[in-house]
Amino acid sequence: MSALFQPYTLKDITLRNRIAVPPMCQYMAVDGQANDWHLSHYAGMARGGAGLVIVEATAVAPEGRITPGCTGIWNDDLAQAFVPVVKAIKAAGSVPGIQIAHAGRKASANRPWEGDDHIAEGDARGWQTIAPSAIAFGGGLPKVPHAMDLDDIARVQQNFVDAAIRAREVGFEWLELHFAHGYLAQSFFSTHANQRDDIYGGSLENRSRFLLETLKAVRAVWPEHLPLTIRFGVLEFDGRDEQTLLESIGLVRQFKDAGMDMLSVSMGFTIPDVSIPWGPAFMGPIAERVRREAGVPVSSAWGFGTPAIAERVVKEEQLDVVMVGKAHLANPHWAYFAAKELGVERASWTLPAPYAHWLERY
Repeated sequence: MSALFQPYTLKDITLRNRIAVPPMCQYMAVDGQANDWHLSHYAGMARGGAGLVIVEATAVAPEGRITPGCTGIWNDDLAQAFVPVVKAIKAAGSVPGIQIAHAGRKASANRPWEGDDHIAEGDARGWQTIAPSAIAFGGGLPKVPHAMDLDDIARVQQNFVDAAIRAREVGFEWLELHFAHGYLAQSFFSTHANQRDDIYGGSLENRSRFLLETLKAVRAVWPEHLPLTIRFGVLEFDGRDEQTLLESIGLVRQFKDAGMDMLSVSMGFTIPDVSIPWGPAFMGPIAERVRREAGVPVSSAWGFGTPAIAERVVKEEQLDVVMVGKAHLANPHWAYFAAKELGVERASWTLPAPYAHWLERY
């Protein structure tokens, strides 16, 4: 029997299989608002048979968007725009999740197909970015961010809390905090981006403070019976990975104690020039180590888009849930074709009943 197609229960939520569509930015929103594109996209992902569909990184504040095309949830109108998306995901049998985020110094960027760089100074589409320290990311993102003061920190943490409440109210059943990829939370943790000399910088304890405080504040308003997860970059591939990984695992243990239910294991992406060993399932052994040493369920989203690989990492207990991203864009019915390739009996029934009926009948 396929390990990948076994149900998975976390808190009161049961996924029909171990396959998830991870957050993948669409850059198609207008003033933060989800629209017909998002409804079509996420409904299609859910109809394909994945157990979990997580809506793209959704900004908790206007300045937290990566680009002007990113979705937001900083007010009630923006939250309500997700109601049809949530209903469509659930109607197709998937669990609706959302990732809430703040892009920090990587914000105010052009959409990838329009440059993937910072919006030029003086362009009305851009805005002032913020970060723990006034250090630019570099490369195509040279804009120097405003160094956050304590009031800024408190405001953004409240933005996360308010976003979580709105996500809860519109029916999302799985919440992910984006603490990875060089965005605001990751940049607090990383010495590459954080050179503060107050309680939010310097020591590991201080660099972890923003992340832990934000998690605890969100945990207080997110329903206890629903999963609260975190995507976190556990290493940078910058030549000091063992030290960073040890520090990260220690922090993940604290995440667990503070109420996190699952970790999505990723990379830091805090600096532009790193040597990432791209390849099939290259993050699998790292995720397995985090799973074992921190004692938490894990997922990951890099290089698992081949059915045999996805099956293997679940069977070998490297991952509890497999995030399949680009392969789902190429084939929204990836789960069905994976079931066929893995020899799952009546593979058609990985899809909603109307699709399965026609595929089985003729």
